[in-house]
Amino acid sequence: MSVPLEPVAPLLGALQVPLPLPDLPFREGYVSSIIYVSLYVSVVAVTLSTLFSIPVAIVMGFTDFPGKQFVKSVINTGMGFPSVVVGLLVLFAVSNQGPLGALDLIFTKQAMIMSQFVLATPPITAISLAAITGVSDNVRDAAHVLGGTRVDVALVVIKEARYGIATAILAGFGRAISEVGSVLIVGGNITGSDGISKTRTLTTAIQLEARQGQYETAMVLGAVLVALVLTINAIVVRLGDTGGMTR
Repeated sequence: MSVPLEPVAPLLGALQVPLPLPDLPFREGYVSSIIYVSLYVSVVAVTLSTLFSIPVAIVMGFTDFPGKQFVKSVINTGMGFPSVVVGLLVLFAVSNQGPLGALDLIFTKQAMIMSQFVLATPPITAISLAAITGVSDNVRDAAHVLGGTRVDVALVVIKEARYGIATAILAGFGRAISEVGSVLIVGGNITGSDGISKTRTLTTAIQLEARQGQYETAMVLGAVLVALVLTINAIVVRLGDTGGMTR
C-alpha cells in the first residue's frame, strides 16, 4: 500500500531548512583575543618591571647612600600615583609631538606595556625592599660568621625573602592586569573589523560592554579576569607553602 507524499511534502521541506542557532553574545575569537592581549601586555610589563625593580630593591636593601630616604619616599608615592596621569604622560611621550613620536607607538601594545611598567614598578620595588630589609639580622650575621662574602650574604637574604618578593611580583601583576584608565588612554581600546582585539584588554572590554548594555558578555569577561587572578594567587600561595616546608 503506497502512502501519498503530498500531505507530508511541506513537512519534509521544513526539515531540510537549517534551524537558526542562538546568537552568541560575542564573535568567535573575541574573548580569546582579549585574553591574549591582556596577558601579553601584563606579563611583559611585569617581567620588565621585575628585572628592574628587584636589583633596585637589593641595592637599596644592602647599601646606604645619600638621598636613600628620598628615593624610598618617591617609590612609596608611586604606589598610589593616579593611573590616568601615567596614561597621559605615556601618551604624550609616544605622540607625534613627544620624544618617542618617531617610533609610532601610539595606540599599540608597546605603549600599553610602557604604562603598565610604570604602574607595576613602585609596588614591586617597595614590597621587595620591605621583604629584604625585614630579614632578621641574625641571618646576615650567621652568613658572615660562616665566611660568606657580601654576595653570599645577599643570596642568603634573598632566599629568605623570596616569598615576599613573590608577593611583590603578584601585587605588580594585579595592578597591571586590573588597570583600566592608562591602558584605555594609550591603547585606545581598539578591535579590528573582524572583532579581534588589537589593544582591547579584559578590563577595558568589561567597561565597554557594560556601558553598551551587553551584560552577558561583561559577566563572561569578568569571570575570566577573576579566574586569572585566582590562578596567579594560587600559584603564589603554593610557592609560599613549599618554601615554608623546606625550611
